[in-house]
Amino acid sequence: MHLVPVAHVSGIFGPLELLPMLIAAALYARRATTLAAHGRPVPLWRQICFASGLLVIALALITPLSDLADELVIAHMIEHLAIGDIATLLIVLGLTGPLLQPILSIKLFDRMRILCHPVVAMGIWAFFMFFWHAPPLYDAAYGTSFVHFVEHGTFIATGILLWMPVFGPLPMPAWFTAGWKVVYVILMRLIATVLGNILMWDGQVLYDVYAAGQAKHHIDAITDQSIAGVVMMVEGVFLGLGVLAWFFFRAASEGIEKQRLLDLAFENGVELDPDRAQRAVAAGHAKRLEAQIRREADGDGPEHGREAIA
Repeated sequence: MHLVPVAHVSGIFGPLELLPMLIAAALYARRATTLAAHGRPVPLWRQICFASGLLVIALALITPLSDLADELVIAHMIEHLAIGDIATLLIVLGLTGPLLQPILSIKLFDRMRILCHPVVAMGIWAFFMFFWHAPPLYDAAYGTSFVHFVEHGTFIATGILLWMPVFGPLPMPAWFTAGWKVVYVILMRLIATVLGNILMWDGQVLYDVYAAGQAKHHIDAITDQSIAGVVMMVEGVFLGLGVLAWFFFRAASEGIEKQRLLDLAFENGVELDPDRAQRAVAAGHAKRLEAQIRREADGDGPEHGREAIA
């Protein structure tokens, strides 16, 4: 008796898809509680983002969308975009350095930071996106197979890797500035557009396993496939534009805040290196740096004069 459809996976694999999210939620809550007790609370908006990301995944896997994804390529595409694109972005927005500290203290996971390098993360994501959409693999992941469980796990893992260089708390290469982040997001969307165009204009049925569902919903196989490609491209455009708009807004805000700190330091006779000010603003430590400038100006710091925080 099939009561709750979980990503089209029956038997033992159904609960396995929700179990990692429950574990992640429990670990996140425990660490956030510990940090709050030590006076380093995780911002509420980040907690909401993380919880929302897990909720998006859960809804995609247990709502009627999961059953419909067995019948139409369009629904399957929506499901994959929800868990591998939108949910993973929200999860990464919910992360901070202190939250990840216990995990990174383990040597194996610390060494895996290399996977979050922009070039590596983009390459891994692009490879698996095309890998899983190749007809033989896509068909193998259809229905109640364990391969489908692995496919979903891969989409979530590579989606998190993809967003980590842009919004994650881990240090990035010095060259990966805001300008390169914009290029990164644009390239990400262009790669997704290639796959979307293949689905739209290929002209042949790539996934035969949906024939029964397409007949049930009275939709032609090519039309179903083409609309799935359109959905992928439209979602990518709107998400990409939203991210880029956020970038430009943040860059403008950071520029204003950086100049305010530099002006404050100059007015108080304290030398402040512009790069130091930029790093503080980017890390959300502008208030802390401002307090330090005022202490140095008042002669309360460990060192005085213009070299104190240069």
